[in-house]
Amino acid sequence: MRSDRNIENDQIKKPEGHTCKKMQKEDLLLYAVTDRHWLNGETLYSQVEKTLEGGTTFVQLREKELDEAHFLEEAKKIKELCDRYHVPFVINDNVDIALEIDADGVHVGQSDMEAGDVRAKLGPDKIIGVSAQTVEQALLAQERGADYLGVGAVFHTDSKADAADISHETLKAITEAVDIPVIAIGGISKENVSELSGTGICGIAVISAIFAEKDIKNATKKLKKLTEEMVEA
Repeated sequence: MRSDRNIENDQIKKPEGHTCKKMQKEDLLLYAVTDRHWLNGETLYSQVEKTLEGGTTFVQLREKELDEAHFLEEAKKIKELCDRYHVPFVINDNVDIALEIDADGVHVGQSDMEAGDVRAKLGPDKIIGVSAQTVEQALLAQERGADYLGVGAVFHTDSKADAADISHETLKAITEAVDIPVIAIGGISKENVSELSGTGICGIAVISAIFAEKDIKNATKKLKKLTEEMVEA
């Protein structure tokens, strides 16, 4: 049910007939976003494999520093890895690389390519995720063909310096306003994930809560269990 504050957005139409063949709502339970900051001599491939072994249900390759050639090479390897684990794999921002390697989709922010343009390039069967911070942004992304929303930062985070903090009330308002799945992102850890209970999200996206841990596989297992409990509560 929509909250009263969102009634003014009813004029924004919901998408008709769009279904994503490559993603189920359950795939978004524990969504790992890569980051090279914690490699410490290890390969990103090795770290992603460990989190997949621990039960990660979705992987986003996020590269802000690599040149296009190395980004492409990395993306091919991680895609092959995710395919083996039957886990959806999307690219952050870079639609062209996603197309070239036939990734499962793309995640874009508010300052990146608009969701409707991404859908036009990728076609109807690819996954499109969109970052949103307001009900208005969420409804517009849904209208333009997004398959899921990443909302945050729900806690303070150093991983994305430009991410504004989003109240849990706003997070809940967004989940009530849209029909597509919503995941929370930003500063989420095993210590605070339970605080998101009752917001209507279907999962969480994390970076440091997995990749900054010494035992990535075990950290993933623990966080997945806690997230399941939070979603079901």
